[in-house]
Amino acid sequence: MMGNAGKAVVVLGVFVADTAYRATRPPRMGETLLGSDFRLGPGGKGSNQAVAAGRLGADVTFITRLGRDPFAEMARATWSKAGVKAQVIETPESYTGAAYIFIEESTGNNAIIVCPGAAALISPADIDANGGLIRSAGVFVTQLEQPMATAFHALELARAAGVTTILNPAPAAALPAALYGLCDYITPNETEAGELTGMKVETIDEARIAAGRLLELGVGTAIVTLGEKGALLHSAARSEHFPAFRAGPVLETTGAGDAFNGGFAAALAAGMEPVRALEFACAVAGISVTRPGTAPSMPALPEVEALLAGTDRRPGPA
Repeated sequence: MMGNAGKAVVVLGVFVADTAYRATRPPRMGETLLGSDFRLGPGGKGSNQAVAAGRLGADVTFITRLGRDPFAEMARATWSKAGVKAQVIETPESYTGAAYIFIEESTGNNAIIVCPGAAALISPADIDANGGLIRSAGVFVTQLEQPMATAFHALELARAAGVTTILNPAPAAALPAALYGLCDYITPNETEAGELTGMKVETIDEARIAAGRLLELGVGTAIVTLGEKGALLHSAARSEHFPAFRAGPVLETTGAGDAFNGGFAAALAAGMEPVRALEFACAVAGISVTRPGTAPSMPALPEVEALLAGTDRRPGPA
């Protein structure tokens, strides 16, 4: 379905070391709880998305900043294993980022605090220094864990060069009005779509209304990810919903959005039309939630193709 040939994917974003704690509930202020499990592993939305695309065979380069510490060594090892090329600005005066992740035992749902560290210093000048790399891409992806001005400048540069742009607006934040028009695709989850539009987004119909508002703001295509309800793709030409894939029991949802975005970018770069790319991305996310961790949960291409081959799914109108 998807070979190694295709255009390059360039991802701008953050690497953080995930410190994941599993317990029945989060502690209240001043309270200490005993948890049931702890894991240390690679994370950060941009890094996870690059790893997801790399595991799927995409030609992917990740632009970021790292400190000079053991977490930076973890980052480089993670990217090397996934086939991700790294364009790193070393920042020894700072630290490589880290994230606190609480995972609720009964559901696998999560709550996260991210400290980007060195990646918070990624600047528009860093984008200019890597301008040739971004202009040569087929697909450019970024999020909002690095400074907003940097994401804006990178999207502006990519769009001017005719590169397909994807903004994953996470964590949720108010966006400059001019940013929407730089996005060929915007990929919020329900919470982020609600924050961007001021609307309640819990159902597929509500997601469609919010997506329409995002188009009015200037986005080319809005994709709202809906967790266990799948994902909605909405553009001026079509509105399609795909239900979530059930690849096994849900163990952890932490990296599902990153799996989706990395899968969608890889599929577009390989030449898939958007609705097929949406289905492919849903399959990538569906496998990721059956595994612990974020970057370690990203599936390889043969696993995704096997899941797709074993199902008969068609999109439906939203």
